[in-house]
Amino acid sequence: MRNQRVRNLTHIALLVAFLAAISQISIPTAFSVPFTLQIFAVCLICYIFSTKKSLIVLAIYISLGAIGIPVFANFQGGIFHLVSYTGGFIWGYFFLVILCSLKIKKMQIFFGIIGVIICHLLGTIQYSLVAKIPFFTSFLVMSLPYLLKDFILVILAYFCAKAINSRIKIK
Repeated sequence: MRNQRVRNLTHIALLVAFLAAISQISIPTAFSVPFTLQIFAVCLICYIFSTKKSLIVLAIYISLGAIGIPVFANFQGGIFHLVSYTGGFIWGYFFLVILCSLKIKKMQIFFGIIGVIICHLLGTIQYSLVAKIPFFTSFLVMSLPYLLKDFILVILAYFCAKAINSRIKIK
């Protein structure tokens, strides 16, 4: 029992560190949203671990960023990032976690893509509200250039998780 708790805490700590590290792989753009691999990291965590553990990892990651620890893209941190231009994407990760964690055979990639669409929808809405621009303009600037990349990242995360799961049994 105690060993299982230690194992779970270790998994959670490592996954938060993994998500924070992957978030720093970032290519700046002319807009407020850089090209990042966060979608890949979130999906990989969900495809390997349980919904509960994945949600805990995400909650800790967001909490660390909110209190100022630079875990968000480009070594950013602070509560401001949750209510600024890109905050909607961060909140959208909760839906991505829930959908990617559905372990319905042959549907995981589909649910991951739906999760990305919801994540982008929330990101677009928040950007539109904060920037005070029309939703469609926000979509063209903040979402459209990133959708294909994020769909590919969902697929890559799925196949990476499948390879990992076939070799390592993680509870």
